[in-house]
Amino acid sequence: MFTKNYSVDEKHVDFQGVVDGLYYPFYMEWTRHAFMKESMGLDLEQEFAEGRLHMILEYTLRFKKSLQKGDEMQVTCELKANEKRNRVNFVQQILVNGTVYAEATFVATCISNGRPVIPDAVKKALSE
Repeated sequence: MFTKNYSVDEKHVDFQGVVDGLYYPFYMEWTRHAFMKESMGLDLEQEFAEGRLHMILEYTLRFKKSLQKGDEMQVTCELKANEKRNRVNFVQQILVNGTVYAEATFVATCISNGRPVIPDAVKKALSE
């Protein structure tokens, strides 16, 4: 499983002393983009320059515990097949000391020449 480590950014902490919920997807996005580049060789900026637009279509996010100032987190990313052939699922978690603080599934596709497709690098990763 692909994992990145982050420290809670103090600018993300709200008046209650916990990370505002809108930042959880950002930590997951940073990890997802790193996963695509480091594990699949897909640089999203280069993909865009070549006419391929990778996009999130929907996501579900479940909060289990609140991240707080000073927390060190591990954010995971795993690629899974979607029931629709032109989509994939990125299954992700945020953990602190092995405890799940949030979990999400991001449904994604790639638009190329106006059509949704799954790039070869993603197909290969799914088959491994």
